Amino acid sequence: MASTFRLQIIAPDRIFYDDEVEMVAVSTQDGGLGVLARHIPLVAPLVIGRVKIKKGGQSKEAAISEGFIQVKRGYTRVITDSAEWPEEIDVERAEAAKKRAEELLRSRKSHVDIMRAEAALQRAIIRLRVANRL
Repeated sequence: MASTFRLQIIAPDRIFYDDEVEMVAVSTQDGGLGVLARHIPLVAPLVIGRVKIKKGGQSKEAAISEGFIQVKRGYTRVITDSAEWPEEIDVERAEAAKKRAEELLRSRKSHVDIMRAEAALQRAIIRLRVANRL
């Protein structure tokens, strides 16, 4: 049996996940990060992406927003602005958000508007990929 550790994923509206797992993988500002039991302690900023959880030989994914990952002895905590399982994602809403973000990027308004549109586009793309299990 693989070694496990406690994983908590916390969003503003709920404790999204809290269980023993074999592995968690996230996207940080420096690239992908996989955490197994007995990983060295660290804190890293997260970017919009997927969180992949492996437990009992099974894998599942969720869409997460920006946040932080904290790895300590025996547990890992992900604190994020939002987290959604595939079945929780409103695909029509995500597609509409993607379309709005693409239109904003084409309009080339201010630098701040472009940054917000890029973040919204990234969130919509991740949500659609997770919802469609791509």
